[in-house]
This record gives sequence, C-alpha cells and structure tokens, in this order.
Amino acid sequence: MRWENLTVGSAGRPADAALFGADTVTTRTFDTPEFAGITFHEIRARSIINKVPGASRMPFEWTVNPYRGCTHACVYCFARKTHSYLDLDTGLGFDTQIVVKVNAPELLRRQLGSRRWLGEHIAMGTNVDCYQRAEGRYRLMPGIIGALRDHANPFSILTKGTLILRDLDLLKQAAAVTDVGISVSVGFTDTALWRTVEPGTPAPERRLDVVRTLGEHGIGCGVLMAPVIPFLSDQPSQLRATVRAIAAAGATSVTPLVLHLRPGAREWFMAWLTHHHPHLVRRYERLYADGSYAPKWYQRRITRQVHELAQEYGIGPTRADMPRRLREPDPVETDMSEPTQLTLI
Repeated sequence: MRWENLTVGSAGRPADAALFGADTVTTRTFDTPEFAGITFHEIRARSIINKVPGASRMPFEWTVNPYRGCTHACVYCFARKTHSYLDLDTGLGFDTQIVVKVNAPELLRRQLGSRRWLGEHIAMGTNVDCYQRAEGRYRLMPGIIGALRDHANPFSILTKGTLILRDLDLLKQAAAVTDVGISVSVGFTDTALWRTVEPGTPAPERRLDVVRTLGEHGIGCGVLMAPVIPFLSDQPSQLRATVRAIAAAGATSVTPLVLHLRPGAREWFMAWLTHHHPHLVRRYERLYADGSYAPKWYQRRITRQVHELAQEYGIGPTRADMPRRLREPDPVETDMSEPTQLTLI
C-alpha cells in the first residue's frame, strides 16, 4: 500500500497540501460476514471540504466525501479512477479497499466555523456513497449532518443506501434551519440486472422505500434515474416500469442519466460486459467510440422518454407547498486551497 502521492513529504507536494500524513494510516479488517474480504484504511484527513474542479458539469462547487472506495461495487462507478490516486486498483481494489476519514465530523465542524468559509452549498454522495456499508460501523454521517445543522449550512445527499433512514431525525432538524436536498439513485427496477451490476447495494425496491419513508416524514426526495444502461435497461417497457415505481414511491422529481464510461470505470465495466453480455461488446464500442459519454442523440431520446413518462405518472415540477429546493450557489472566490476531488452524481 503506497500513500506517497497524497501524504506529507511527497515529492513535489508541500506538507500543507497533503491530504493526510502517512503515519496516520491504520489498516483494519473485521471478522464479520458483511465485511468479509474488505480492508479499511483509517486516516485522519487534513481537509474535508473539497472544491469541485472548474471543468466539472456539476451544479455545485463544494463536496464532502468521508470515504474513498465503495462496497456497493457498482461495475459502472465513475469514481473508480480516484482509487488510482492512492496507487490502488480501480477494479476489485475499489470495491474492497475502503479509505475512512475517521476525523471527518470534527474536521468539518472546524472548517465550517472558519471565517474563510462562506456557507455555500455542500454536496455529499457525489464521489462514493456516504451511506455504504462502512457507515454502519464508523457512523460518520450523524456528526457531519449535526455540524451542517448547527451552522445552518445548506447541503444535499445522494445515496443508494437505506442507512440514511437511521439519520432521519437529524435530517428533519437540519431541514428546519437550512435547505436540505435528498436524492436516491435508482436507475432501473430489473432485479436480475441489479444483482450483477450493483451487487453490494440494497435492492431497487428497498431504495424506493427510502423515498417513500422520507416523504411520509415531510422530507421531499427526488430520484436520480441513473444510470440508464444502453441495451440492458433502456427499452420503453423498462423505462416505463422504472418511472411507474418511482412515481408510486412519491418521488418529487425524476432525473435520468445515461451510463457514462470514464477511464477506470470503462475498463471494469467492459470486462463485466464481456463476461455477462458478450453479444453487446461491439455495440458498446460503437456507441462510446467518441469518448466517455453516449451520443447526444441517444441521451436526448432517453431524457425525452423519461420526462414524458414522469408527466404521465404525475411527477411534476416543484409546487409552492413542496419542501424547499436547493438554491444554486453563487460563484465566490475563496481561499480554501485544498486538493480537488472528482465529482459526479
């Protein structure tokens, strides 16, 4: 395990730009069925609020990610590439070598209290899921949400994890003092596809139960219908079944996102495709011949179909009586000179 590129004393990296010190890493394994084959690397991070790269397509500027790597093991996960920054494998290593920023809550509270921090929106779950299985043991999110609540700092969470319901009371408290946005990711409802492409996640119907429960407690929850997987979950009947289930769960919105295959994720996904659906390999090579994203015509077609279905099933625009929506952060120059982190959904 090498940490040189992110630790104090790295060649060409000043000490104050390192993410953590090499002597702060503690490696653990747990002899329990849910963590079989998983190694945890506990670190004391030097920064927890990350600036989104300027070229990002994301509508937010700051993120908090208490974990790196993810036991959800989604074969398409764009964040796999980030494991290469730690000299870790972006395939199986991403699924089984989990970095835990054990001081995330206290560090966030300190950074939120800094005079340099301007109270901008913070997005979570944009790199790896903050409610993956590790959260059940390390319990970092209660402290993180508590800090955001106490500073009335707006935030959003995107998750595939049902563990978010553990923190329902904290979310309600935070929503009473600031803008809180919750989204659950459900790309499809095909259970056979789910078992192979998202093997470490709760089943789609369980995630939709989260949407339903949050709504019943006054917290509006949108669904990121992601990813829509070409030739595997994009047929009209499949899209209809998914949007119908999302609507039945009481989602306030549905946003489709077609599978994209960045370096790191692309190689792992294509290996999975070759094993499970070899007849689709050439079709994928043609569809993604120009890069990480499916062609615009294909993305527009999926978006149009999902929006039409959403309208049919009554998932409409925000109404005045709905929970508050997140405001767009104002572009402000700051002096938060911390390392950036790749972000997406």
